Amino acid sequence: MTVAALFGTLFLCLLLGVPIAIALGVSALFTIYYFTTLPLNIITQKAFTSLDSFPLMAIPFFMLAGILMGKGGVSKRLLNLATALVGWMMGGLAMVTVVSCMFFAAISGSGPATVAAIGSFMIPAMKAKNYGEGFAGAVSAAAGSIGVIIPPSIPFVLYGVVAGVSVGSMFLAGIIPGLLIGFLLMVVSFFIAKKNNYTAATTERFRFKDVAKATYDAKWALLIPVIILGGIYGGVFSPTEAAVVAVVYATVIGVFVYKELTWKDIYNSLVEAVLINASTMIIIGLSISFAYIMTLEQIPASIAEFITSLSDNKFVILLVINILLLVVGMFIDTISALVVLAPILLPIVTAVGVDPVHFGVILVANLAIGFITPPLGVNLFVASSVSKIPLERIIVGIIPFLLVMIFSLLVITYVPELSTWLPGFTK
Repeated sequence: MTVAALFGTLFLCLLLGVPIAIALGVSALFTIYYFTTLPLNIITQKAFTSLDSFPLMAIPFFMLAGILMGKGGVSKRLLNLATALVGWMMGGLAMVTVVSCMFFAAISGSGPATVAAIGSFMIPAMKAKNYGEGFAGAVSAAAGSIGVIIPPSIPFVLYGVVAGVSVGSMFLAGIIPGLLIGFLLMVVSFFIAKKNNYTAATTERFRFKDVAKATYDAKWALLIPVIILGGIYGGVFSPTEAAVVAVVYATVIGVFVYKELTWKDIYNSLVEAVLINASTMIIIGLSISFAYIMTLEQIPASIAEFITSLSDNKFVILLVINILLLVVGMFIDTISALVVLAPILLPIVTAVGVDPVHFGVILVANLAIGFITPPLGVNLFVASSVSKIPLERIIVGIIPFLLVMIFSLLVITYVPELSTWLPGFTK
């Protein structure tokens, strides 16, 4: 009865349009009040103490760094570099969008932030070249999802905290899967562009000197992931300290080097980061309170028993978990799903021999697909907002990209070396 009350209240709140953080808190409060003897203040205690974590401090700083870089001229220089690299190809603007999102993912750690930063430039450019509106919005939304896979990644930070896994190892694990997804998105973009005769981004052929010039112009932007990852793996600073370094670096580059970041921009960036982080921390805190109630009622153990009763084959179990996560990602935001589900599913997969780092990549890749699947589909809404393209057209255009991302997920799931090879060098 307790389980029915907990999940029944949650789904009722979601159907009524209650924000996910409030829905989690209300369902936990209702269940505690009517079905347990626990004090009600346990919710606030768990929510507050869960945020008392040094690694979690990396999240607001990576958010702020991404915002500052977007306003400080980093995006434009990355776009220029992407244009020199792939703009000459059929459907070059789409290719530029994907490559730019991969570059920006390496400095922002956020899917929606990547869509907003790159899509605000590229979607109007694609529309001006008569690319289909649905395609223009869809390729930006899909490529933006790479933002949570290529390091630094905010969900990887959160998974590291929840699962007790090294955040540095998670960052390394996301590099090859992120590159794989980006490559496959470019492949499907090429064939769609060829079918619809979408033009290249530039009339120039590929020239090494253009790439060299664009690389030199973007050198300060390209140094950001080098500093972040190099500092972490060189033992200079922790992931949280790396996030602070990224903020300082983004500010210095934007103000004194590119000279495009004004003091008003810095103030607006701080306000935006505070607002985003406030909502994020509320979600994390109440998600952990919700997960605490589940643990008391032994719901994780029941779910684990059910999944393992279906099969003792590792590959079947991973397939079942993937299907579960894809469905969850359609209705629940990435952070809430990660905090609630990681403690439930991790013991199941480790029991059948799956590396916790590999599973973290599987989990985040699943939930990244949730960024482009209705009805939640945050990236779809961001792309529609920055482009003024009707959401319905973007949803139709997203279908081929969704299929190729699901294919990527299966490859990542069943070829663990893609995720574990690079972290293996640190052991």
